[in-house]
Amino acid sequence: MSERPPATENPWQQLRQLTPARIALGRAGTSLPTRAQLDFQFAHAQARDAVHLPFDAKPLSDALQQRGLDTLHLRSAAEDRHTYLQRPDLGRRLHADSGAQLDTYAAQHGTGKDLAIVIADGLSSLAVHRHSLPFLERLLEQVTAEGWSLAPISLVEQGRVAVADEVGERLGAKMTVILIGERPGLSSPDSLGLYFTYAPRVGLNDAYRNCISNVRLEGLSYGMATFRLMYLMREACRRQLSGVDLKDEAETPTLEGGQTGNFLLPDQR
Repeated sequence: MSERPPATENPWQQLRQLTPARIALGRAGTSLPTRAQLDFQFAHAQARDAVHLPFDAKPLSDALQQRGLDTLHLRSAAEDRHTYLQRPDLGRRLHADSGAQLDTYAAQHGTGKDLAIVIADGLSSLAVHRHSLPFLERLLEQVTAEGWSLAPISLVEQGRVAVADEVGERLGAKMTVILIGERPGLSSPDSLGLYFTYAPRVGLNDAYRNCISNVRLEGLSYGMATFRLMYLMREACRRQLSGVDLKDEAETPTLEGGQTGNFLLPDQR
């Protein structure tokens, strides 16, 4: 009887300590080891659950109102999750009732705010439930310090990124930021995405937006995401544009000697 284990270890096994990516899994004959196969099935189930988890907007709305922030509960033109997944175009527009709700609010309270923040479930309500509030606490602290006026925070069920353009246009906001659950990966079912648009209006495409991705505890920290977003908003106000013409050139603080830098740009020294 052979005492060799049924699974053959991969010589790159130590690299797995540096990344959650599925590398160096080993093999059992020509197949994956049982543990790796079960881990994959578990991660796939987590991703599916994140996509179908209903958006529970009330606790988030209550928490924001406790902080003295006005909120509006809206929904997109997609009637349910099944329709939302099959008709992305409906998730980009507000339901007629929600559009009328925004128009009524704008008529009663006026327009012209500097920033409209939108929170939408997207493809991962789990990400919104976990990360939107702690991120907003950091963002709103900076927005207040800048002296920018804020429209009511809109919570949109069955929403996609472009729905923020309609919200911003109806409220007459100078800028919009949407916090939205990103498509789950097999190692990141709770990744939050931020999309920023200057001068929002219905019909804009992604070329007019700036994206900050993977906001979560294991990815981009809340503080760093806030730092990058504030840079984009300041530059957008100065240059009156967003999207492909607005690059993220923020100098990121480093740990060595208090220096700053941007890993996306070549070293200028």
